[in-house]
Amino acid sequence: MLGTIALTIIVLAIIWVIFIEYRKEQKYKKQREEKRKLRKTPPFETNVEEPLKEKEKPITQHIEEEVAVAPEKVEIKPEPEVIVEEPKAEEKVEIEVTVAEELPPCDYPPFDHTRTVESLGLSEEEAKEFVCELVTQIDTHIPLIKKELETENFHQLEKLTHSIKGSATNLGTGGVSDLLVDFNTYLKTGTDMKIVQHYCSSLENYAQQLKDQYC
Repeated sequence: MLGTIALTIIVLAIIWVIFIEYRKEQKYKKQREEKRKLRKTPPFETNVEEPLKEKEKPITQHIEEEVAVAPEKVEIKPEPEVIVEEPKAEEKVEIEVTVAEELPPCDYPPFDHTRTVESLGLSEEEAKEFVCELVTQIDTHIPLIKKELETENFHQLEKLTHSIKGSATNLGTGGVSDLLVDFNTYLKTGTDMKIVQHYCSSLENYAQQLKDQYC
């Protein structure tokens, strides 16, 4: 009877942790979308206006001046047709500005397994054993992630990071757990290979830190 109650409590605790992590992931996604919108710079317009040609002085004005000085010596000739060019309409030049996305800082606090001890009622030793299993799982996934990077298969990358993200966030916070949340969230919409490679490199570093810390 006690075993059934304990098992029920553990299952409810796991469901609660998964629900909390789902809300946390949604919050991360919303914050990243807001940052992305702030980074975008709209194209701007530059007005190029050519100076209008200065109109020449009308010929009739020259004739009138000469008549005023010596009317008897002035021979009036027919006024030639003057062609006046119409000013060109203002041209608008649109210049598109491409703003490169900045690399994420990937600066997280050390991994903390307190969540595992408190939510599942495990001892420190048992919690560390679970973390070591997580390290093994990450080590197995990293080569698979690198393989998908070569073909830029973002859909498969999102699935791979999602599977180990769930295991990491269920065991603790900080370190590799927070990194996988950001990495997986970016892969849902992002396609910048430099950023994806940066996340992959950071995953290797934080996995090694986790290994040094627990294994």
